[in-house]
Amino acid sequence: MSMKSELKRKSLHMTGLLVPLSYHLFGRELTLTLIGISFFLFVVLEPFRIIEELRDNIKRRLRIYVDEDVIGRVEVLEKHIDEITRSHERYRVAAHIYFAAASFIVVYFFPMEVAVGAITVATVGDALAAIVGKSLGRHRFSNGKSLEGSLAYFLAGVAVLWPLVGLPLALVGSIAGTVAEFYNLPPDDNFSNQLAVALAVYLAGLLI
Repeated sequence: MSMKSELKRKSLHMTGLLVPLSYHLFGRELTLTLIGISFFLFVVLEPFRIIEELRDNIKRRLRIYVDEDVIGRVEVLEKHIDEITRSHERYRVAAHIYFAAASFIVVYFFPMEVAVGAITVATVGDALAAIVGKSLGRHRFSNGKSLEGSLAYFLAGVAVLWPLVGLPLALVGSIAGTVAEFYNLPPDDNFSNQLAVALAVYLAGLLI
């Protein structure tokens, strides 16, 4: 994926920050409702993203009833989505579904500071790791990740978590998130990153 496409992808990924923002502005219950609605819509629309033949057939039928300019805009949007979709994601569950599922779990089960921190770290840290790794990464590992990208994730994690949970827990959470991001823990790093950070911070908080 080119740097331009990577930047587009991460710009879209940064919309995940709407979850912690919603938590601060509207509280836990409304945030869970909004995440749940988003997850439902993502799941309903997912087959149309994956099954291209079905999607094209629907567009052909829509041309009978919908203005050609509208169809053209849809096709432009599809082109942009294809540009930021990694090859292994084209025929499997999309990243935003995993992200929404993990966000719901984290907001539901963990205290506010932990949930907000975990979701923010997973969003910002992942974006910085990809951008720094692609542009500045010089020390590569066998899985394609870079030392520079992992360091960017870790430092972003500490910066986000420190004001929320204190430095010791911030270090623990950042290490957990960096490991999850580095190894792309299953089922998807957009799912495992949030849970790894939240679990690490919460459990460490019980011990410290």
